[in-house]
Amino acid sequence: MMLLVPIVFSAQHQLVHLRSVLKTRFHTQVNISETEFDPQPFFDTGRKQYNSSQIVHQLEKDFSAGASKVLGITQLDLFIPILTFVFGEARLNGRCAVISSYRLDNRIYGLPDNAMLLQERLFKEAIHELGHTYGLIHCHNPECVMKSSTYVEEIDYKGDRFCERCLERMGH
Repeated sequence: MMLLVPIVFSAQHQLVHLRSVLKTRFHTQVNISETEFDPQPFFDTGRKQYNSSQIVHQLEKDFSAGASKVLGITQLDLFIPILTFVFGEARLNGRCAVISSYRLDNRIYGLPDNAMLLQERLFKEAIHELGHTYGLIHCHNPECVMKSSTYVEEIDYKGDRFCERCLERMGH
């Protein structure tokens, strides 16, 4: 069973759609947590962002019992200390990951709202970060969902599926 944990995430329709797509893609039950997750302890006042590594650690402590995978989903701006921002982070071969829609939204770049594109980006990032929890590292295949994305445009260019090589590594 996979668990989605909303972290200051008000887009319920995106959450429900993501649950449906993940259920189909990973062939598992996907539940949405109703437990509140307080991200305030992970806010960096200097950067005005939230530390994704600390969030993943807290997800591991609070939510991993009873779930094979836990995916936190937020609208907050995430970072790790060595990068300006991240779209998400996962524990390699672990059980927990977090993704953010903050920098996936066209409006952050001064572009018109595009709900379908945001949904597609969110889905790709969810699959990508969950791939890491299954032991996958970044892939060089430009169409593979495991291709690293530094810029939002790179998410748009890659596919939403694992390539054959990544599927083999996952044991599928």
